[in-house]
Amino acid sequence: MISIEAALIYTMVIVSAADREMTDSELSAIGDIVRHLPAFRDYDPSMLPETAESCADILNAENGMENVLDIIKRTLPGNLRETAYALAIEVAAADGAASQEELRLLEMIRHRLDIDRLIAAGIERGARARYAQL
Repeated sequence: MISIEAALIYTMVIVSAADREMTDSELSAIGDIVRHLPAFRDYDPSMLPETAESCADILNAENGMENVLDIIKRTLPGNLRETAYALAIEVAAADGAASQEELRLLEMIRHRLDIDRLIAAGIERGARARYAQL
């Protein structure tokens, strides 16, 4: 079993890796989130590379994505599932445009974590507002 913080990090890592390219913007967003959000108050940010690597190891195994999604769902309490989805959206938006692979994965996360469609739409709209450009 992994920690709740690790499950949140796994969620961000799989979105970043969805299109097979973890951009500097996405990695920076993950680092900023881990260093500043209250959900990570008890998490040592120096463990981030190790946590991300353990997620990558699972992803590279057979049925990796399904296994990671199952781990995330089993680990996260209900009150943090919307948080996980919001963090996934933040990472997808970090480099300015979500790829088709990222969008498909976000949909999978939403379904797997039982995020209500209206709540998901609100989270997504908030990210669009935060990342809007002139």
